[in-house]
Amino acid sequence: MKIGLDGNEANIENRVGSGKYAYELIKQFSQNKKYKFEVFLKQNPLSDLPKESKNFKYKVFGPKFLWTQFALPMHLTFGKRPDLFFSMSHYGPRFSPVPYVITIFDLSYLHYPELFRKNDLYQLTNWTKYSIKNAKHIFAISKSTKEDIIKNYDVDPAKITVTYIGYDRGFFKPQPKEKIQKVKKIYKISGDYIIFVGTLQPRKNLERLIEAFKNLKSDIGNLKLVIVGRKGWLYDSIFEKVKSLRLEAKVIFTGYVTDSDLPALISGAQAYVLPSLWEGFGIPVIEAQACGVPVVVSNISSLPEILADSGILVDPQKTDSIAEGIKKALNEKMRTDLVKKGFENIKRFSWEKCAKETLQVLEKVATKA
Repeated sequence: MKIGLDGNEANIENRVGSGKYAYELIKQFSQNKKYKFEVFLKQNPLSDLPKESKNFKYKVFGPKFLWTQFALPMHLTFGKRPDLFFSMSHYGPRFSPVPYVITIFDLSYLHYPELFRKNDLYQLTNWTKYSIKNAKHIFAISKSTKEDIIKNYDVDPAKITVTYIGYDRGFFKPQPKEKIQKVKKIYKISGDYIIFVGTLQPRKNLERLIEAFKNLKSDIGNLKLVIVGRKGWLYDSIFEKVKSLRLEAKVIFTGYVTDSDLPALISGAQAYVLPSLWEGFGIPVIEAQACGVPVVVSNISSLPEILADSGILVDPQKTDSIAEGIKKALNEKMRTDLVKKGFENIKRFSWEKCAKETLQVLEKVATKA
């Protein structure tokens, strides 16, 4: 069986979310000897992507503009066709002669359309709808996302498979104090801190997190809030919130942090906080647990499912709830208990398992197509 893959999400630097998902699955697929894989790209593969082999090849073609809508369908129509095409994102090829499978991460754009730029919202809404309707099968990264797809797109539940995603076990684990101190110096962090890791965008609810942090001031002494992540969109108000609350000395923005530094930065934190308004999974949550850090997350969408009873759940709409959750995580007894539960929880998630389950479904779909 020959499987075509849309590898563009993986073929970017500073990967987060869907980029990590695509990259890790491609790494796993490259080691598989049972099937043949052809990774379709609109530009040459980055050096850290897997090397070609007998069963694993890259195919680069354009034009780059609206690649999924034009270049990809043309290639699938007139080129050598794979038995099945797997798009590791919301968007399948338009007018595809080859049966295809997609992955849906979350439908936050339906719940919070005002938090997206107009062009992005149009694309997410229309292209996702088309792709879901025409896909032979759909992967969802949580039960929450699967239920959301069924509810909003009237999809047969049998057409959707939940495959939990993983984390890099080689990188994300408790780090030695020397490494933590070294990384803290790099990012100019002194003393204790709580940490957020994620793209700076409205859905992450960072303004309420900053307000909750301000409300904690009398209880936390010199504690700092470290916000890790690249700028996404509509992020100016986040920086304005810090200024308006006069927290410039207390809130540290690091920008994107590489995987070589991130585990130490997380390991040194007193707690990881994600008060997101909507998440399909939340990879940084289990990365934080893998580093031995208690987590405080929203009580909505997939997060209660991913954490089970191993973290503190808060109402993301209420700053008081977020502040109270942080206070609980800072309690030494509760912290010890949460760290222990976190190590147990992460055993459920691995990229090896995700890739194995994904390939099993792709084989079934290709057989029926």
